[in-house]
Amino acid sequence: MKGDSIVKIAFAEVGTKESPANSNKTKYGKWFGFDGVAWCAMFVSWCYDQAGLRLPKIGYSKGYAGCQTAVAYFRKSGELVSIENIRVGDIIFFDWNGDGRFDHTGIFNGWKNKENKIAYTIEGNTSLTNQSNGGEVMSRERNLKAINCLFAHPKVLD
Repeated sequence: MKGDSIVKIAFAEVGTKESPANSNKTKYGKWFGFDGVAWCAMFVSWCYDQAGLRLPKIGYSKGYAGCQTAVAYFRKSGELVSIENIRVGDIIFFDWNGDGRFDHTGIFNGWKNKENKIAYTIEGNTSLTNQSNGGEVMSRERNLKAINCLFAHPKVLD
């Protein structure tokens, strides 16, 4: 399955940190062409690329660098899916404060408890103390009932 290949690549990056700390400098930003800026979206784009499933131009030729641009793109292209239809490897967008602006993105890695909407994700530029700019690739456990989220199943996965 294509989603599994994305997750395998993303999971291999868990523990990777920006260097120096608090610099937003990573191999993902360097690859994308915008090193030194918030990089969660560039991490997702990099994982898709490394799996041979390059995202289309979503603001940039290598995919997306911002959540708002990506959400608008996936809305327009009809690639958003419901929480019931999310699949491993799909993209997840988080709106931490419920203001309708998505602050962070990652890759869905399956359910811990589907009934209670407890999911596993792999996210770049997160930490236990800073959800959206924490400087590390982490495997996270998220309660999706408690967070405003959107989910995208990019056409490259079909």
